[in-house]
Amino acid sequence: MKLDDPLSPALTAVSYSTDPATASAELREALRGPQLGFVLFFCSAEYDLQALGVALQAEFAGVGLAGCTTAGEITPQGYGQGCVTAIGFDARCFAIEGQLIKQIGRFSLTDAQAVVESLTAGCRARNLAPIKRNTFALTLLDGLSSQEELFLVALNSALGSIPNFGGSAGDDIHLANTHVFFDGCFHTDAAVVLLFNTRCDFEVFSSHHIEHPGEKMVVTSADPDSRTVIELNAEPAALEYARVLGVPVEALDFHSFALHPVAVRIGEDYYVRSIQRVNPDLSMTFYCAVEKGIVLTAMRPGAMLANLDAEFARIEQAIGTPRLVIGCDCFLRRLEAEHTGFDVATSDYLQAHRVIGFNTYGEQFNGMHLNQTFTGVAIGGVRHELR
Repeated sequence: MKLDDPLSPALTAVSYSTDPATASAELREALRGPQLGFVLFFCSAEYDLQALGVALQAEFAGVGLAGCTTAGEITPQGYGQGCVTAIGFDARCFAIEGQLIKQIGRFSLTDAQAVVESLTAGCRARNLAPIKRNTFALTLLDGLSSQEELFLVALNSALGSIPNFGGSAGDDIHLANTHVFFDGCFHTDAAVVLLFNTRCDFEVFSSHHIEHPGEKMVVTSADPDSRTVIELNAEPAALEYARVLGVPVEALDFHSFALHPVAVRIGEDYYVRSIQRVNPDLSMTFYCAVEKGIVLTAMRPGAMLANLDAEFARIEQAIGTPRLVIGCDCFLRRLEAEHTGFDVATSDYLQAHRVIGFNTYGEQFNGMHLNQTFTGVAIGGVRHELR
């Protein structure tokens, strides 16, 4: 996509070079253009992050820059691994303001209001488009912070009618250190909030293919601070979960979690609470908030590609064919696709629908922290002639 094409308000790029300087230079060459205003990137945690941060900052000096580490990349060629992919936004189509929030567990509503006021003022000063109905927010969070819920509630309250989405950073499924990038370097226990004011049509969305509710399990003992379920139905959590699946506890792994999710019912809808790991004491740690007394329902995945197709059909009805989709896709969905043999088809589908993004440790949608979803923003054509 060319920046001088009014139908393509962004460029996309990927580098598979493992050398940070080379990767950064390749991205800069691919995104080069006189109207480049901001770069958003997603990178493997296998890079020397300090070196990558320095190289990217040097290559894109004078251009806004933000990103995060991943549990897999979504590139212009579909699924990627061990690479860095990026989007360059046309300054004529997007006014983008960002802010880094450290120690996200201390983020209050007052803090959120100050952040939103600052970001909104920055966008408004660009005089690109009215804030109302022309603005969305993207959040990138440390995926191992265990503080997403409180942070998102505060931010969503401050954003008001501005739709928001995002993803939790990954680290190639090492579950050790996840990072967000802003102000020239990578950070942990932090979040990046980006406000996009745009002259393009867009649709913020979230979709999942988890269905077929089955047996229910009550959380009878839990440690909410660490998101750990100690007992289900008054039995060691992993033993009870394995019993429901009909497998030995030793067989529980990422693939089990992907193919046999559990969910909380809220109203008529089910929201997945993805399992992160089984602990030595047979407790289970989750990616989302859990507490004593909640009921977890065993679920099964439906047809992922059919679900995506229905969602994209809905989006096209709303804004026409997207020129770009920024996608936050749970890494468990990718594992499911690999396990069921649909990874190539899924990768091809993402490529065909111009998705750029990453595999996450959790997704965010209008103040909610989600698991096992495909969440993002579809960006359509420019509403008016470029100035």
